[in-house]
Amino acid sequence: MARADFLFTSESVSEGHPDKVSDRISDTVVDLYLAAEPQARVACETLCTTNYVVLAGEVRGPASITKDKIEVAARAAIKDIGYEQDGFHWKNAKVEVLLHSQSSDIAMGVDAAGNKDEGAGDQGLMFGYAVNETEHLMPAPIHYSHQILKALAEARHSGAVKGLGPDAKSQLTVRYVNGKPVGCSSVVVSTQHDAKLEQDEVRELVRPYVVKVLPKGWMCEEKSFYVNPTGRFVIGGPDGDCGLTGRKIIVDTYGGSSPHGGGAFSGKDPTKVDRSAAYAARYLAKNVVAAKLADKCVIQVAYAIGVSKPLSVYVDTYGTSKVDEEKLSRVLQELMDLSPRGIRQHLALNKPIYARTAAYGHFGRAPEADGGFSWERTDLVDPLRAAFA
Repeated sequence: MARADFLFTSESVSEGHPDKVSDRISDTVVDLYLAAEPQARVACETLCTTNYVVLAGEVRGPASITKDKIEVAARAAIKDIGYEQDGFHWKNAKVEVLLHSQSSDIAMGVDAAGNKDEGAGDQGLMFGYAVNETEHLMPAPIHYSHQILKALAEARHSGAVKGLGPDAKSQLTVRYVNGKPVGCSSVVVSTQHDAKLEQDEVRELVRPYVVKVLPKGWMCEEKSFYVNPTGRFVIGGPDGDCGLTGRKIIVDTYGGSSPHGGGAFSGKDPTKVDRSAAYAARYLAKNVVAAKLADKCVIQVAYAIGVSKPLSVYVDTYGTSKVDEEKLSRVLQELMDLSPRGIRQHLALNKPIYARTAAYGHFGRAPEADGGFSWERTDLVDPLRAAFA
């Protein structure tokens, strides 16, 4: 039996964190290709360090996407994040593009041909999760960790707050009573800042954004509110720490509240099930909880490279289901084709909608008019309720 009273901690990192800079650049490349050719294939990895950016991986797309265009797009992404520092500057950093053509062996296994449907781009297992702790059906610790950093970034970009840099982290420890989140026992925020600012000044710049984001009465005691606990955070971003694509997979998903299959999302086009099937699993789990068929739900799907249908679909509601879980699994598979092609068509994923996912979580976001975050829709609520009427 699960414990009812406990503490649980999740962290988030900002758009300026070195790993997130890498994610943003990689997803910018995905968008660049999909905007030119919706069926393009991209697997782009990015490394960022002091005034140096390296892009490597495999692509298949139009020849119009040149290395020069990729470099321009990478610099624009860095500029948009806000890096104009001596150690990492969008204009001065060296950008090396080492992308090459996709392996013909992989293409043969993945592409549709004759009576063979398009197969999964790799083997693997993916998880989706939803829980009724927040309005977006996300776990409270990761949801509010994201929101604090997002609020600080918006204030930095708008000029509402001065002296803070792009690199930042947050971490919330949330107290649960009877299985429900009731408040924070500690709040940690570390943010890059100008050299002239002292630790206490940074603390007071950060405080109002934390208080505004957290639900009323959730703020921790003053002694447990940690801002830049090392005392100084001037050197940050890729100049302070090397960044790599796909190194923040728990930040990208559920903050540790759910299992994770191990695959990263950023830099991958939607034929890669690491990305698309994780989105599909979240979509299904969210609709189960939104339909009030369970208080929380995790879904696992598994694939083999070159095979179109999932090898398994597992549903677990942690004992909170109001319906039969075996039937629920069958109904979900009837409502959505979980082949790579079926997922992309159902969620309309072959669009340049990925750079925006690179920071503040791939889940718990509002669906957007152009198709962004389509996996956050709850349009299966009525069909699910009808199936169990």
